[in-house]
Amino acid sequence: MLTDEAKIKVQAGAGGNGIVTFDKIKMALGPTGGRGGNGGSVYFIGVADIFALNKYRHLKEHYAEDGKKGRANRSDGPTGKDLILTVPIGTVIQQLETGKIIEITKVGEKILVANGGIGGRGNFYFRSAVNTSPEQFETGKLGEEYNFSLELRLIADIGLIGLPSAGKSSLLNELTSANAKVGAYHFTTLEPNLGPLGDFIVADIPGLIEGASNGKGLGTKFLRHIQRTRILIHCLSLESENLLKDYKIIRKELEKYNPELLKKKEIILLTKSDLVSEKKLAGEIKKIKAKIKQTILPVSIHNFEEIEALKKKLTRLLP
Repeated sequence: MLTDEAKIKVQAGAGGNGIVTFDKIKMALGPTGGRGGNGGSVYFIGVADIFALNKYRHLKEHYAEDGKKGRANRSDGPTGKDLILTVPIGTVIQQLETGKIIEITKVGEKILVANGGIGGRGNFYFRSAVNTSPEQFETGKLGEEYNFSLELRLIADIGLIGLPSAGKSSLLNELTSANAKVGAYHFTTLEPNLGPLGDFIVADIPGLIEGASNGKGLGTKFLRHIQRTRILIHCLSLESENLLKDYKIIRKELEKYNPELLKKKEIILLTKSDLVSEKKLAGEIKKIKAKIKQTILPVSIHNFEEIEALKKKLTRLLP
């Protein structure tokens, strides 16, 4: 199951305390207490695994290691280990206390989000001409503590959209090496599926329905994943009795969620073309072209030429 949003608390490590010690060598009894080690910091780092947020479903609090106390002979204590939290690329991270937003868009991108506390000074650092045997020391400072919301917005070049049972998952499997689940019932796809098409990534967005922008069906859970796509492939099943109505339903939901989505490049695919006659197919294409000025292509997962034509069209549109 894909987790695409979570709220977590992170706590950077506290600095270690300084210590009070004195040189045990005869005639050299000065202070030698070292500084405590700094606490570990907290980082987010981007990974390719879209399921990386799953671990935050139940584990809500995350702590970096504290620094250790200072040592004798003016030696600092060990520094606490940093905590590195992995998130899928495309994750929007919001610091809830300040509202600051960070987006991670590349694998390996690493961002510091909470600084570890500074270690306290030992008594060596308090020596002076009038205080040759100081017994003062500092306690380490606390690390920063913040709450974050994590929201995944998939980064894909191409998004397959449409009503349930429009053949999106089957098409994804034919275009790419994905192995998306296919079923002859609505909402077979309960989480986005991804697959590579050459250098590009194709995402099968789970079936939208009328009212999705208001939370109906799968609601807005997956509408957010359409925002980062470069091209939308709008799948209309030729099993439908009213293709134009189906098209308008999805376009209306996109507009309600974010009007900017309507500005994306779009291809209209008439799926399951093998189920209708050539005469009916030509009639449906003519009917849609009279109302919509978009590229319209028929496609069947059982028709090699149509699949190849779609691939060539996509590679031309994506520089």
